[in-house]
Amino acid sequence: MESTSIRTLAVTAVAPVAWGSTYLVTEQFLPADRPLFAALVRALPAGLLLLAFKRRLPRGDWWWRAIVLGVLNIGLFFPLIFLAAYHLPGGLAATLQAASPLAVMALAAGIVNERPGTLRIGAALVGLVGVALLVLQSPGQVDTLGLIGAFGSVLVSALGFVLVKHWQSPADMLTLVSWQLVVGGLVLLPVALVVEGAPPAVDARAIGGFVWLGLVGTVVAYVCWFHGLNRMAAGAVSLVGLVNPVVGTVLGVVFAGEIFGWTQALGMALVLAGVLAGQTWGARMAGWIGSRTARRQHASPMPEPALACAPSRA
Repeated sequence: MESTSIRTLAVTAVAPVAWGSTYLVTEQFLPADRPLFAALVRALPAGLLLLAFKRRLPRGDWWWRAIVLGVLNIGLFFPLIFLAAYHLPGGLAATLQAASPLAVMALAAGIVNERPGTLRIGAALVGLVGVALLVLQSPGQVDTLGLIGAFGSVLVSALGFVLVKHWQSPADMLTLVSWQLVVGGLVLLPVALVVEGAPPAVDARAIGGFVWLGLVGTVVAYVCWFHGLNRMAAGAVSLVGLVNPVVGTVLGVVFAGEIFGWTQALGMALVLAGVLAGQTWGARMAGWIGSRTARRQHASPMPEPALACAPSRA
């Protein structure tokens, strides 16, 4: 049953708020140009700690389902998003990520038979324009690896999120997140060692960055995100994800001295309007306004027949 109560929306929004810090933390705290190592350290330690705390393993079909979800949502998504962060300007990466709601809606229509409707598609397009205004500045250096990372992360995360909604885990959210983090981390471990070699040296700043991304940006964020997926339409949840670049822009202004002007303010307003319009009560409000307008037009007085056939005056 779809629910878009204020509480559900607020809990779900915790995820993109936390994810909005990823680009800043990656650029300023983590070792340079090590996307696989960053993804591994973000996922595996947190997953093992959660699994040790919950002490519950998948059963039956959930063994292979947990593997599929772990590979999509963690094993592929994490390195792809770090690849985009390392190889693209932050604004361009965030703008490409803003296409995610459209990808989620398309997949949800085919997998869970969830029709997004014209209003929700329009809200996604408005949000996409808002993100572009908010963060897209000079393109800077754009390379193929960065574009592959950005578009790939959109596709695999969209599929993973829709499958989470489709399969409806019998376990609680912490347990479901722990399965995916462990699977994704174990997939990343050999790949990171083969591709990037030995782990780089990390200082206190890097450790702090990894702790933040692992606990807040991963465990807390995914629990809140899957909470929303269980209670809201997948398309509505994906629109909440547009809060991510809003937070990223605010952090960039506050901590990195980035410019914020009228263009960015308009972009932020469009993003938030798209998020709100894409919720169920946003659609109901639009329908209510439309029905009120129709009733007023229907009730408007028609020309009186007497006037229509009144005799002409000399």
